[in-house]
Amino acid sequence: MKKAVLLLWMVFIFFSCKDSNQNIQTAEPSTDSWAISTLEAEGLSKNIVDSIHGKIEAGDYGYIDKLVIVKNGKLVFNESYPNNYREISKGFSGTLGCGYETCQDSSEIGEYNYFHPDIHPYYRGRKVHSLQSVTKSVAATVVGIAIDKGYIKSVDEPVLSFFEGYNLDKASQNLKDAPLKYLLSMELGMEWHEQDRPLDSTNTTLQLETSEDWIQFTLDQPMDAEPGEKWVYNSGASHLMSGIIKKATGQYIDEYANEHLFTPLGIKDFHWKKTPKGYPDTEGGLFLEAEDLAKIGYLYLNNGKWGDKQILSEEWVNAAVGLQAENINQIGWGYGYQWWRLDQEDKEVWAGLGFGGQFLLVIPDDSLVFVVNSWNLFGGQNQNILGTLLNTFI
Repeated sequence: MKKAVLLLWMVFIFFSCKDSNQNIQTAEPSTDSWAISTLEAEGLSKNIVDSIHGKIEAGDYGYIDKLVIVKNGKLVFNESYPNNYREISKGFSGTLGCGYETCQDSSEIGEYNYFHPDIHPYYRGRKVHSLQSVTKSVAATVVGIAIDKGYIKSVDEPVLSFFEGYNLDKASQNLKDAPLKYLLSMELGMEWHEQDRPLDSTNTTLQLETSEDWIQFTLDQPMDAEPGEKWVYNSGASHLMSGIIKKATGQYIDEYANEHLFTPLGIKDFHWKKTPKGYPDTEGGLFLEAEDLAKIGYLYLNNGKWGDKQILSEEWVNAAVGLQAENINQIGWGYGYQWWRLDQEDKEVWAGLGFGGQFLLVIPDDSLVFVVNSWNLFGGQNQNILGTLLNTFI
């Protein structure tokens, strides 16, 4: 029953036997690249991974683009699965955009056209892949760095203290009192209809993405609970991280992340979509290569260290992947600071999850990091690779 509910829940939120060796040593990755090893050498079953690989190639999981596995700090599986999105996207048109040879003119091929292969899932022929809401986990990491460096005093700072230049006439007193920690844990108290609405004009996130000023749009939303009172998935609140970093550091978050997170990790290529006001989209606009996204997961697994450099404080790691909110859905998942907790069988699982099938999974007890890139927006009934990974490796 638990497995069945898991699959149903993943559809609802639009994310369309193990060998071990306790004596295996964890590698120290270099600045630019991963140490390379094999599945067997790191205590994983090649037969099990080969079976998943075969099912991906057979299309059982839909349009999977990439699977990366890191074990003990070493890259043990790295496979791409080419999909012809020009052919796949033909004829698709709707609120999410228009596919190849389907758009009426070039003006429809903007950065928020989710069907057109020039923009999604890979950005303009580069290797960087759309992360969608995994962006939230990366953006929160940047917030953590800004706190570590003293640009933001703490997670108890009032959210609205970073938006003094905006029109706050619609802001109620409970929003004015809301601390940053409740924005990060999706407990801001703001009324937001994302997971409870279809992908149409009634969905607050689609309204956000068609607005001229994303920050002002979010600040104008009404409150329907006290901060910290209930958990509601809110991509608008996540986008406020972009404004917070700009106000606190004087840099846009893509610039600040490049200097303090990407460059120290050896991440050289990325794309970050911008809103009409020029703010990087921190609710879903980041594109990274899968091998580079795995570095973010390993950074958390390794308590904020990359090699001999402490990039992120251990205090932030513990808070971000900690259980800030518990039992947020019917299968008992939890939530941290823009990180999911998908704990299974009394074992912690930290995750970034994104629309279309973007998964960053960290299983700390087993020193495992998984990255899956997919683009399952084009219909069809498929097995859920997230469920397979959790049921296989936990």
